Formats: sequence, structure tokens, C-alpha cells
Amino acid sequence: MKLDNEEMVLRPMNCPHHMLVYKNKMHSYRDLPIKIGELAHDFRYEASGSVMGLERVREMCQNDAHIFVRPDQIKQEVGNILNLIKEVYQKDFGFPASSFKYRLSLRDKANKEKYIDNDEMWETAESQLRDILKELNIDFYEAEGEAAFYGPKIDIQIRTALNHDVTIPTCQLDFALPERFELEYIGEDGKAHRPVVIHRAILGSSDRFIAFLLEETKGNLPLWLAPTQIKILPITDNQRDYSIKLKEELQKEKIRIEVDDRNEKTGYKIREAQMQKIPYMLIIGPKEVEQNIVSIRSREDGDIGTMKIEDFKNKILEEIKNKK
Repeated sequence: MKLDNEEMVLRPMNCPHHMLVYKNKMHSYRDLPIKIGELAHDFRYEASGSVMGLERVREMCQNDAHIFVRPDQIKQEVGNILNLIKEVYQKDFGFPASSFKYRLSLRDKANKEKYIDNDEMWETAESQLRDILKELNIDFYEAEGEAAFYGPKIDIQIRTALNHDVTIPTCQLDFALPERFELEYIGEDGKAHRPVVIHRAILGSSDRFIAFLLEETKGNLPLWLAPTQIKILPITDNQRDYSIKLKEELQKEKIRIEVDDRNEKTGYKIREAQMQKIPYMLIIGPKEVEQNIVSIRSREDGDIGTMKIEDFKNKILEEIKNKK
């Protein structure tokens, strides 16, 4: 679209823009790998019948990166990406390995017009990804017709709570776009060489990942990820000042905390916080103010007793740090 004297575009992907960033200056073989990452909004005119919730949308926010490598660096970098995916999904978010299937997405050889026309490139790229999966002892299956138009990819398929098989993390090998954009680096021999691009998305579309995360956890987000980590519930107005002071002290540690000082019964406020799936509630009455302590209620375990403020703060910070 034309805006003033410039032509603007709703981009469906970040790839061409990152190619131009790379091409902005000459690179040596010593510079590679070069990694360009972006959290960006992209737009795709998906058919109305396929648009659904956050799982498939027309505007998405992608956590996207492109890694420009020498051919001899492909195996190492793809391996690093697959290990990062495992760390994020299994260690950080705690999803079991059984939740995922690795799919080697290949072109449809009977319908080649959909893809970049370079048989040698396709054979090389597909065999390299296949060899990497085998060397890493990763169980995978192959699917023709699921490749990107520019190259094959490793898709991690996840079965959602609605029984849909969706791709979230992905790792794609691309010999084609560097050729089209005439990307180069100067090799050890002093001559110009063509880099290879690895497209990498760990969370994929943030929208789709959030949908998956909410379905899997049923909204019971872990403490480190919960939008509100703690809610303070003063029993009467007499405990309001103490509650505000406590909130300010915990906020200094970057803890996300709110005070519910409405004129409602404590039981009502507890039930509401429970419905909001707040990980921790602090019940503040006259005893808590007098003894400088907090009474703690956990979303998972109910009432867990009283604790000194400093001890509670250390407990919370430790849980956040370890992503419990």
C-alpha cells in the first residue's frame, strides 16, 4: 500500500527482511554463524474456515530467527536448535517427551511447481536433516508435501487438548533464499561463497503457543509464568496499610503481586482468587500484622500455615528461579 511517498507491506514472514539485513555488508567466513532474531508481527490471509481461536490467526506474533552458516556448520547449529527446543519445552515448561513427535517435512515430488526449482538443493538439504536426526538418535517420521517452498524442515508436532496435530517449534534448512538474494561471504580461500540459512522458531507463533499452554495447564500457569503470582487479601481495612507495604516490598524483587482490599468477605475473595488461578494468596489479619508474618494459601495445596515475610520472599524467589 502507498503511504505518503513510501510503499508499505504487510509481511507474511520475516525471512526476506533478515536476508537484506545480512546483505547490508560483506562478511568473512570467520563471522559465521550470524544470528538475526526478531519478535515480530506477521500477517497472512488465512481462509476464514481455517481461522480458529489463537491456534490459527490472520495476525500473529512470531519468535523468529535466521542463522546464516557455512555448510560445515549446519550439523552443529541444527543440533543446538533441537537441544534448545528440548530444554525449553521439557525443562522450562515441564511438558513430557511423549507430547511431541518429530516430523521431517519434505517436498511433494509429484507436485514440484509449489517449491523452489532445484532438485540438487532439495536432495542435499533433505538428506542432511535426515542424517542429523539419525545421529542425534531422535525418533522421527517423514511427511511429503509439508516442506516450506524454499526447503525442508524439522517440525515438532504437538497434539493439543482439542486433539489437533499442530506445529509449534520448527527448524528449517534453506539453500534457496541465499541464492535468490545473492548472499555471500568471503571464504578462507579468499573467494565468495554462498551461506546456508537455518530458519528457527522455538515458540513459533506466540499466539498458538499461548493457546497450547493454556489448554495443557487448564490455566494453572506455573508460578514463574503466572501474570499475577501473589494476591494479598486483608481481612479488614485495618490491615490495608500493612498489605500495601508488603506489596511494595515484594515488588522490589520483581514479584507480580496485587492487593484485593475490596469490602468483601474473605471467603469470597479467596474463592475468586482461586478461580483466577493465582498461585499464592496471603491472608492478612490482626495476628499477621502484630507478628509481622503472613498466612499462606496455595492454589495447589490450600492453607500451608504462617511464615515470616523474609522466609516467604526467599521461598517464592527460589521457586521462580528454578521454574518449579
